[in-house]
Amino acid sequence: MAELAERIKINDCTLREGEQTYGVVFSNREKIRIARYLDEIGVDMIEVGFPDEPGYEKEYIKELVEEKKRGRIKALLMGWHRPIIEEVKSSVELGLDAVAISISTSDIMIETKLRKSRQWVVDVTTKAVEFAKSQGLYVSCNAEDASRTDPEFLIEFVRAARDAGADRIRFCDTLGCLHPFKTEEYISLIMNEGIDVEMHCHNDLGMATANTLAGVKAAEKFPERQIWLGVTVNGLGERAGNAPLEEVIMALKIAWGIELGFRTSLLKETCEYVALASGRYIPPWKPIVGENLFRHASGIHADGVIKNPRNYEIILPGETGEFERKIGISKHSGIAAVKYKYSLLGIHLSDEEARALLTILRKETVQLKRMPLDKELVEIYEEFKEGKLK
Repeated sequence: MAELAERIKINDCTLREGEQTYGVVFSNREKIRIARYLDEIGVDMIEVGFPDEPGYEKEYIKELVEEKKRGRIKALLMGWHRPIIEEVKSSVELGLDAVAISISTSDIMIETKLRKSRQWVVDVTTKAVEFAKSQGLYVSCNAEDASRTDPEFLIEFVRAARDAGADRIRFCDTLGCLHPFKTEEYISLIMNEGIDVEMHCHNDLGMATANTLAGVKAAEKFPERQIWLGVTVNGLGERAGNAPLEEVIMALKIAWGIELGFRTSLLKETCEYVALASGRYIPPWKPIVGENLFRHASGIHADGVIKNPRNYEIILPGETGEFERKIGISKHSGIAAVKYKYSLLGIHLSDEEARALLTILRKETVQLKRMPLDKELVEIYEEFKEGKLK
């Protein structure tokens, strides 16, 4: 796994794709702070946005490049462009390390969006890649809508980009329509052409993280190739979003046993900041950084966690940030949870008292349609002791 881990690289696209989320706008100050968070976590590359756009975008990118010159940011900085040489020049002028040169490759997009031909796509891409390489830039050549592209033309496009000097192909599941098994086939097909691949998966069918990891599975068979994983914080992005940074990192670590050496303890803080900046709150049930991962109420689960947290938690508080484990009382709670919860309030119950209180508390939770607050639990206990509740 160590050898594979060395070939896995993370490209975070929050500052570009994340801001393409419907209704999301980051200020320049927020973008700088997000970049610092990402760099501190340890991502290998940060896609900064659109360097050819005038005004605010250029101002913030200049500041970010200056931060890197001063050694405050270590990650490579990448600009995003259409295959237009005049646009690519802006990344050169701003001093970025890399560019993503992107164009649609599916017939539906070539014919109805670009209104061009397959040959035109190959020609303009080749010229743009050659120019970028002549300027000393690292180049990712993006095949937009790769998952709906005719496989034969996709390989033709890959070969043209490779021969023009592209360092990697970005495989874009733009509509999020693939499943992991098909994804692995596609990535194997591309890597067989002798070029690195970046996964860029959307989440329309809820499989962005799985499809991203399918790319890693394909890369296992090509020990000479790097596999780049394109992600965004909190899964921000067009429509249903992209593969979330926090999910991909922790899925590799826990489900696959691949340790990338990232500072995962910063994930919660980073996700909370991006949530604040984007105006998109983090649901309690969200994988990896949702508070419910460390909250337990049902009898069997609460009892198991009280005895050993590893019974029901594959991630412990602190691994992804500062979380507080909570045991709540619900209509499905058991005696162990009641005794534990009251002990935290300084009230130590016998089994008999806990059993009697459990019956009362179950009724209360149904009437309240929520868990009782700590103060309410104390009041219920006092009324129980006074014989007012049975």
